[in-house]
Amino acid sequence: MTVGLTQPDAPLEAPVTRRTGGLLVQVLRERRAAAVGAAILLVAILVAVAAPLLAPYGLHQRVGDVFEPPSSRHWLGLDDGGVDMVTLLIWGLRISLVVGFAATLVSMLLGGLVGILAGYFGGATDSVLMRVTDYFIVIPDVPLMIVIAAIWGPSLFHIIVVIGVLLWAPTARIIRSQVKSVRERVYVQRARSIGAGHARIIATHVLPQVAPLLVATTVLTVAVAIFDETFLSFLGLGDPSTVSLGKIIENAFVRTAISSGAWWAIVPPGIEVALLVLACSLLGQAIEDALNPRLKVAHLSPRFFRIRRPVSLDRERLP
Repeated sequence: MTVGLTQPDAPLEAPVTRRTGGLLVQVLRERRAAAVGAAILLVAILVAVAAPLLAPYGLHQRVGDVFEPPSSRHWLGLDDGGVDMVTLLIWGLRISLVVGFAATLVSMLLGGLVGILAGYFGGATDSVLMRVTDYFIVIPDVPLMIVIAAIWGPSLFHIIVVIGVLLWAPTARIIRSQVKSVRERVYVQRARSIGAGHARIIATHVLPQVAPLLVATTVLTVAVAIFDETFLSFLGLGDPSTVSLGKIIENAFVRTAISSGAWWAIVPPGIEVALLVLACSLLGQAIEDALNPRLKVAHLSPRFFRIRRPVSLDRERLP
């Protein structure tokens, strides 16, 4: 440690790292899949924000017969209550995104806080926090979500809390390993030696280094949160007063849309959920690959490196 602190070539401040915004721009330029995922997610967010302006009818307005097929007036037909499916899909997209982002925010705050504290302080703090994290990782998420949601009752707030509390453990593990690496670097050791407090070191040196990784994990968690909200609502554990994509699928399934041949009541919301999960997965995986040098080397090595022939074989051919 003494040698690292007295080296004349050691940097006085933390090295300049790529900002999260610059990393996102670079990933979108280099990876077509990430650009597609970001475009789908951006369009979904814009549609959800402008739902009151884009919805052609009222959310609970009956405009025709039950399970009326698609037509020029109703592009995706009507549901079991005679409500326009396009209107339901726009408002359901809004609720699903709100639940997904809110639950991910809870998960990111819990997982990021636990990971930073465990990785930075180590010792007993690391042991206690990681044992708690292990318990949350080992417990099956789906049965526990069902039990907690059933006990607390159907509510949008309860769904957000349940999903957020049960998804923070993997984030804590990832952030903890990165923080343990950052805290041993020279500039962190030097900041500690000149009297910088723990809060200042974490805010100035540690958090900027782990922020891009936290963003990648957050985007992947959004996909899981949206999927979890969908199946919880499909099981009847969602808020009955709100219209989410899972609630639309549940209503169509319970009221015999499949046996009635009304595919337009189930297939469009299912496709919408699949597109949201796919978009978040593509974008989050691309950011994670860009932050992992080992994946980058493994991806490039077959393309840019080749195995040379042994020297002994070349000598045998010599006359």
